[in-house]
Amino acid sequence: MVKNIETISDLYQYLDNLFDQDVDSDTLFASGYLRGFISLAATHAGDEQQLMSETLIDNISEQLVQAKAELSPQDSVIVQNFWLSLQAHIA
Repeated sequence: MVKNIETISDLYQYLDNLFDQDVDSDTLFASGYLRGFISLAATHAGDEQQLMSETLIDNISEQLVQAKAELSPQDSVIVQNFWLSLQAHIA
């Protein structure tokens, strides 16, 4: 069960914890790829204690759209689906 993610730090902790769980390689790939975009957005937003906001979420989503060509169509779907599922846990 995923607890609500309230800060960037919470999000990093959630992503780090995936490596200790029995998750598939697609999930690990998506979490690692997404972490780079979260780090970039976090740098612009403040620090790791920055609250997850609609603006921050939109910024990450926009970065993912702009970087879509970096990935194969299949990998793009994996990352996008992971990001959408993750957003359901952001408070």
